[in-house]
Amino acid sequence: MPRGKSNKTKSARIVKSHDIHIDKDYVKWIAELKQRYRSAQTKAAVKVNAEKQLFNWQLGRDLVQKKAEERWGVGVVEQISLDLKRAFPNADGFSTSNLWYMKKWYLFYTQKLQRPVGELQSRQKLHQSGGEFPQQFAFVPWGQHIEIITRCKTVKEALFYINKVIEQGLSRPALINCIKANLFKHQGKIENNFTGNLPALHSSLVQEVLKENYDFGFATVNHEIYDETELENALTENVTSLLLEMGTGFAFVGRQKEILVGGRPRKIDLLFYHIRLRCYIACELKAKPFEPEFIGKLNFYVNAVNELLKSTEDNPTIGLLICSDMNSTDVQWSFQGIGTPIGVATYNNIRIKDALPSKKQLEDRMRLLQKDLQRTKRLIDTNK
Repeated sequence: MPRGKSNKTKSARIVKSHDIHIDKDYVKWIAELKQRYRSAQTKAAVKVNAEKQLFNWQLGRDLVQKKAEERWGVGVVEQISLDLKRAFPNADGFSTSNLWYMKKWYLFYTQKLQRPVGELQSRQKLHQSGGEFPQQFAFVPWGQHIEIITRCKTVKEALFYINKVIEQGLSRPALINCIKANLFKHQGKIENNFTGNLPALHSSLVQEVLKENYDFGFATVNHEIYDETELENALTENVTSLLLEMGTGFAFVGRQKEILVGGRPRKIDLLFYHIRLRCYIACELKAKPFEPEFIGKLNFYVNAVNELLKSTEDNPTIGLLICSDMNSTDVQWSFQGIGTPIGVATYNNIRIKDALPSKKQLEDRMRLLQKDLQRTKRLIDTNK
């Protein structure tokens, strides 16, 4: 042993991957450990969120049931905020505005309900008298709760978005977009033939995903009369906004997606893949009211995608026709004899560029207005 080297130093070494024998069992075990730890992290986060929401609910309940403002004065909420911040300086969520939201949150559900809520779909029900904490509220972040009670008018609407946040993990911005698009009103009402062409559960999921009407207010066309190409260009100039309007889970595959059938190229206006549904969605755009022949063309595209793109792991491709207007009877009669799942929706709020004055036009109008004012002033001065 070299001088200055102790036995302890000699035995110390860095363990590298080649120092041990790694086999399939070891790799499988490590993967299981990682998954177990991730699961534990998720459960811990859910537990922490649940306890925070329960605290917020109970604080809001106390403010109501104790009639805090009547009992201790109108500044009591501000005082509670100061006391809690002083006691827990490193904690957040104790601002005055947040405390008011807690009271509003409790009141929103208790004041609007005249009886126990079966719609909560939970063993724990919310009673006006006891104000029990609904179990599923624990799975929704506080920021999303605030948006829901601020933007929703009814408990039924609020519970719809509560369930959407839980099922799809909606972020706060995604939730706001869903509420602005009035997903509660439009979702599940699309004209379709899904029931006869898809398994019951999958049919229900597809109807939840697709909307009755799409708000294309983010897109601008040049003239009041426009064709499908201009509409498609306007929509795909901002793919992020398009995907937000389509809804959670949509992935953009491409526009004018070319497929070869019998050596002849065919092009699908917009092709999406939906992650939750695990299927392609072939979308045709029509800048005009519905016509029965539109269904036949879309049926062809759906079959082509099933034959050429769909894998064995994918669910059947969905056809989505979006047009400017439609008659329900026309649509339902067009579905007869069609074996592929197709939905027909409408769109609105396309902006017309010519309807808005340009910067130069505004400047010209301002100059004319100034001249008119000056002329009027001179006439007044002359007549004095």
